[in-house]
Amino acid sequence: MKSPDWSLTSADYARHRQGFPPRFLDLLARESLLREGMAVLDLGTGTGTLARGLASRGATVLGLDPAPGQIAAARRLAEEEGLADRARFQEGLAERTGQKAGAFDLVIAGQCWHWFDRGLAGAEAWRVLKPGGALVICHYDWLPLPGSVAHATEFLIEAHNPRWRMGRGTGFYPAWAGDLSLAGFRDIGFAGFDHEALYSRADWRGRVRASAGVGGALGADGVARFDGELAALLDQRFGPDPLVVPHRIFAIWGYRR
Repeated sequence: MKSPDWSLTSADYARHRQGFPPRFLDLLARESLLREGMAVLDLGTGTGTLARGLASRGATVLGLDPAPGQIAAARRLAEEEGLADRARFQEGLAERTGQKAGAFDLVIAGQCWHWFDRGLAGAEAWRVLKPGGALVICHYDWLPLPGSVAHATEFLIEAHNPRWRMGRGTGFYPAWAGDLSLAGFRDIGFAGFDHEALYSRADWRGRVRASAGVGGALGADGVARFDGELAALLDQRFGPDPLVVPHRIFAIWGYRR
């Protein structure tokens, strides 16, 4: 699957796209995957929402992303939130991180594993982890339940971008257990929960503009046409702000034993 040009989406991504909720960080801490002072490598960091969340809990995080626009936004947001000393960002690939072997306690990939060469990314995570360290693969997906905002939005994305094939998901990724096992990880665990995200109309439109099927694929004129139709759809079919958008958080992990 070819990755879109995420730099085209960086402004909307940074402003409108919600990251993993605090309850997810609580889950990681409860499973002893997150602790103060640990060294974390965040693959496919985007604008650094997950990296900054981990840093806010006391981890020291390096976020990698191949898109320069995303890295610039991540650095700016870390500065604004007073986290630049704990959350650093640089351009880089999940498959070839350029990091020293055994340098990290945790490698994490949030909403990005499907963009990687998964075999190479798993092997690279193994290489840069300390013995006993963990690789966490996680997603935070809207749920296109019938009649929901996400359901209607997906149909509109498909109308504007027939090549988009990422809709109608369930938020579960059982195949990733095989990725972990093939890379040599053991003691595999998994967890998750559903979460109702609240969006204003403006923020939902921005969040969708920042998605792979819209901002990363349609071009400026196409994005503007889509955005106008989405605004009309929201006004016609859904009630006042905030919009309630069900999401599912799914995480699976394994250890370098």
